[in-house]
Amino acid sequence: MLSWADKMIPEYIKGRQDLKKRADQVDRDNSIEMNDLKQLNSMIDSMTYSLEWMTTGRQPNTYRGVDEKAVYQRRSYENIDLIPDIAEQLEENDVNKKHLFMTREEKVILADILSSFSLRERQCYILHVGQKKSMSEIAYELGVSKSMVQQSIRRAKSKIEERMDKKSMIYA
Repeated sequence: MLSWADKMIPEYIKGRQDLKKRADQVDRDNSIEMNDLKQLNSMIDSMTYSLEWMTTGRQPNTYRGVDEKAVYQRRSYENIDLIPDIAEQLEENDVNKKHLFMTREEKVILADILSSFSLRERQCYILHVGQKKSMSEIAYELGVSKSMVQQSIRRAKSKIEERMDKKSMIYA
């Protein structure tokens, strides 16, 4: 799946080529067109800078700092759509067929639980429980330590238990 940066790169390349063609057509003897050339060169430099940033995922000309390599190529794990669909895993001839849907009440409870998580807790929990990834894999993908992943999953599980205890008290 292409990221927004991957989709924009060809547009920027074509735009930069068009600007270069226009800059080559400037009459260098005309002072008015020389001002246009300055503007064109500035636009070409700006597009080159943007292209370098989008293709590398790093701020150009930054040699030290807190920029992150390939930041635009990483997947975002904050989306609930990453929870796998298990419908394909069920047998067609299963005698005890169960409908795969959630009641409105269950959806409200799930939304309440997930909204109580921090972004990091949600990412780690969905990857660990939903995607069945190991804590080491999650740590590598998110660029954090394994202990951070363990702590985030532990916090998420305790929040689930806390919410479920509240729900059971309400319905008791």
